Amino acid sequence: MPAVTISDVARMAGVSTSTVSHVINGTRPVRDETRTRVEEAVRATGYRRDSLARALRRSRTDSVGLILTEVGEPAFAAMARGVEREAMSAGLTVLLANSGEDPELEARALEVLAERRVDGLLIAPVARSRREAITAVIDQGTPVVLIDRLGGVKADQVGVENTAPMRELVLHLVERHGHRRIALAAGDTGVSTISERRRGYLQALDEAGMDVDDTLIITGSGRAEDTRERMTSVLRQPHRPTAVVAASTETAAGVLAAAKGLGLTTPEDFAFATFDAFPHADLFRPGITAVDQPAHEIGATSMQLLLSRIDGTLTARPRTIRLEPEITYRESCGCPA
Repeated sequence: MPAVTISDVARMAGVSTSTVSHVINGTRPVRDETRTRVEEAVRATGYRRDSLARALRRSRTDSVGLILTEVGEPAFAAMARGVEREAMSAGLTVLLANSGEDPELEARALEVLAERRVDGLLIAPVARSRREAITAVIDQGTPVVLIDRLGGVKADQVGVENTAPMRELVLHLVERHGHRRIALAAGDTGVSTISERRRGYLQALDEAGMDVDDTLIITGSGRAEDTRERMTSVLRQPHRPTAVVAASTETAAGVLAAAKGLGLTTPEDFAFATFDAFPHADLFRPGITAVDQPAHEIGATSMQLLLSRIDGTLTARPRTIRLEPEITYRESCGCPA
């Protein structure tokens, strides 16, 4: 059967095609009685708006690209939900790509999404991102917002404060609980957020008058298994750390896996805290002290900023927005339940 057209709807409702268009697209007020007739005709005919044709007429695709490094991580998953909520409210489709911390995959995703002529891009750059690839997309006129991982590109950016909260977390372990030998499960310091969190750790040690012991700063890929292996060696030391701070949920998982393998518990054998809370962290026993970043809000704010660039309401120079995380102190660092 031939596809139902807007003319078919107009004939059934007894109105012009322009009136049907105004009802469907909300471009102009229509009397309630007329709107009701058009909506009934749409349901009766089974009419479906040709979004692609409409987008092409407007030189838009009504889609945005979202490139994340690891969509399975809780923080990135929450950011994606925030992006999708705002995009759906604006009538846009989100095309999601996972770069897997691989610069080549990221560059390919940028290329593919640009070829699809998305109206804008949100990207959490990988550790060693080919920034020229992102800049090339910007130079072509596509609005870009960096999400979570900031710096290195002249574009709008939305993330969270990293340095000050990590400093506060470490100082809590020093001043409240008396720890003087604190390890940092950092991970890949090539990632801007991890580098900033490491800076906060170092600032806290300096403020507390403590020497930096490089053997207690665990770097590497940041994957849980890699962190577990490295942390196991540190926890086997005769003079092991009395407290451990993780810079991400992945490194936190590695620390806890290492402790389990050695038969150690928190906070009895060492105090523990992490940046980025686990989902439902309040259900863990002991409860895990964590810096909980507003990941969903980061995603939503990023999408709102991108929309303002797409529709032209924001034309000023690029903005950087950093949201404040919240620290919740629980039993893992020695605080009472």
